[in-house]
Amino acid sequence: MESKVSNGSGPQDERITNLLVFGFLQNCSNYNFHEELELLGRELPVPAYLKEDHDDELQTDGNRCSYFLDGGARDSESQEEIIQDIARQLAQIGDRMDHSIHPGLVNNLAMQFMNVNLSEEDRRKHLAAALEQAMQTYPKDMEKEKTMLMLAMLLAKKVADHTPSLLRDVFHTTVNFISQNLLTYVRNLVRNEMD
Repeated sequence: MESKVSNGSGPQDERITNLLVFGFLQNCSNYNFHEELELLGRELPVPAYLKEDHDDELQTDGNRCSYFLDGGARDSESQEEIIQDIARQLAQIGDRMDHSIHPGLVNNLAMQFMNVNLSEEDRRKHLAAALEQAMQTYPKDMEKEKTMLMLAMLLAKKVADHTPSLLRDVFHTTVNFISQNLLTYVRNLVRNEMD
C-alpha cells in the first residue's frame, strides 16, 4: 500500500490560494506582465469574472455570467468575492510597501527562478529565504502571518515584473509556498470575512 504525505490541503484550498494570489497580482498597480497574467488566468480554474478583469457579461436573461471552469456552484461565488476583496486589500498594502523591497533581493530571486535545473522544492526554499530577508525590513505592527502572506505575493509580483516570462513559475511556487506555510491563516482570513 502506497502512503502519501499531505500538507492537509485539498482542491478547495488550492482553489482559494490560486484565487488569492491571482487576485493579488491582478489588483497590484504598475506591473509589466499584463499579457502573461491574462494567459495564466486562462489556465487557472478561477471564476470567469476574475479572468475578464471584472468585465461582467450580461446574459440574454439579464443576469450576470457566473460560470466557472472548475464546475463550482453559484453558492461559492460569495466566498470567491470575499477572497477577491482580501486580495484587493493585500494588493493595496503591497503597493504601499513595494518600494521597500531591495532590488538586489528581487534580482537574485529572479535569477534563481531562471535556473531551469531547480526543482519546485528548491524554488520554494529560495522564495522562503528571500521572504525571510524581506521580513527583516518590515514594521512589526502587522501580524506576522499577514506580513508573510503579503510579502510572498509581493515578491512574486516583483519577480514577474522583473522578468514577465517567469510569472507562471513564480505564481505556482508562491501558491505552493502559501499552501504549505500559511494555509491555516488564509482559511481563517476567509472564514472571518464570511462571518
